[in-house]
Amino acid sequence: MNIANVNELNYFLDKYPSVSMMEVLMVDINGIIRCKRIPRSEFEELFTHGIKGPASTVLLNVKGEFCDELNKADLEGDPDRLIKPIKNTLSYIPWLDSETAQVMATFTELNGDPNLSDPRNILISALDALRSLKLKMVVATELEFYLIKPGNLSTPEPFVSKIPGTSVDQSGVQYAMPEDLWDQDKFLDDVRSACECQNVPMTTIHSEYSPGQFEINLHHTSDPVKACQDAFLLKRLIKGIARKHNMSATFMAKPFMNVAGNGLHIHLSLYDKNDQNIFSDVTSSSIPAVSNQLIHAIGGLSELMGESMAVFAPNANSYRRLIPGNFAPLTPNWGYNHRDVALRIPVSDSNNMRIEHRVAGADANPYLVLSVIIAGVHHGITQQISPSEMILEGAEIEEKITLSRFWPDALNEFSTSAILPQYLGADFCKLFETVRRGEMEEINSQITNIDYEWYLRAM
Repeated sequence: MNIANVNELNYFLDKYPSVSMMEVLMVDINGIIRCKRIPRSEFEELFTHGIKGPASTVLLNVKGEFCDELNKADLEGDPDRLIKPIKNTLSYIPWLDSETAQVMATFTELNGDPNLSDPRNILISALDALRSLKLKMVVATELEFYLIKPGNLSTPEPFVSKIPGTSVDQSGVQYAMPEDLWDQDKFLDDVRSACECQNVPMTTIHSEYSPGQFEINLHHTSDPVKACQDAFLLKRLIKGIARKHNMSATFMAKPFMNVAGNGLHIHLSLYDKNDQNIFSDVTSSSIPAVSNQLIHAIGGLSELMGESMAVFAPNANSYRRLIPGNFAPLTPNWGYNHRDVALRIPVSDSNNMRIEHRVAGADANPYLVLSVIIAGVHHGITQQISPSEMILEGAEIEEKITLSRFWPDALNEFSTSAILPQYLGADFCKLFETVRRGEMEEINSQITNIDYEWYLRAM
């Protein structure tokens, strides 16, 4: 489980002797970071024995409430579990005024066994499937987000550049414009500095397809759990630094209706015990020179994509992103050097041959997204599943909608999956479904402004 020890704490405090508080970060089932702030007097207890906390912390709904239906899952009375710090995640928080540190944490049972309600432990367990094949996965993530204007507006608006010499917002598509980076230079430089401070391996930054939208990429790593931890830390520091600059940042899947949504793209490749990329066929002269293992992995990912949609699109807003013409995949297709597909094979050399999985929204939980991706890859390779025909570079794609575009349909597919419980665990799948359905039912019980605008007078 890679639990940190007191030596790591002592080394950190030698470097930052004035730190007086620490935020203990726990990722819940939604992908939301929950937090306890502890005083310096409790640091050693955390790093020596762990501290206790309610088991429900990782099973709260998106509103931070306990889902009553979960009482039936042996959670009556909300018993305590142990919270333990994760190795190599202790760092200083540079955007706060106070001298405060942070550390990511995981839940264990009281006897020290992994708690299988914690999404991080679900990913660790899912990786066993690849280890059984003596394979290791190399992963990198890309996250899109919007900066939000400050002020007391009636609805949120993206923080966009101004037309030079005016107070008028710059509208229209301005992909990869340097002026957008210049306008947010101090914010972006603080993000870079915070990434260095917290050992988050940030690489490229660019303005995205919509005004006020940016993408930041993370470096690939052969530790898939760390890749997801880095994604959480990046999201957290972007939000923290945006607040410092009197803005907000959101990774909501579809914050604004007439522009592109926010995606979480995951690049993955597989290597054998000799560090050879098994997705590449070095004997082939084809372009791309892909192996049978890559083709079967694509087949498995395609086959499980429908039943995985509840993970890729976990809440009501997620499905507003899944509309035609918005760079959000609607069918499990794949292709070479083509950004309109769900599973893209980027241009690369044989050692870096990989799949870019483009389905999940930025609101999805990276631990769980990668867990179901692993399920698809392993299922496809072991069952030798063949995918649909590869879409070639530059090919026009006929628009098809075969993936669930509506939340109830996605949850129904997830609930009837026979494959995903083999990787995520049947108990966890039920917990996930219960929390998601509870949220869906509560949303369906609300009377929205649209109800009044459309129906109150007309009916």
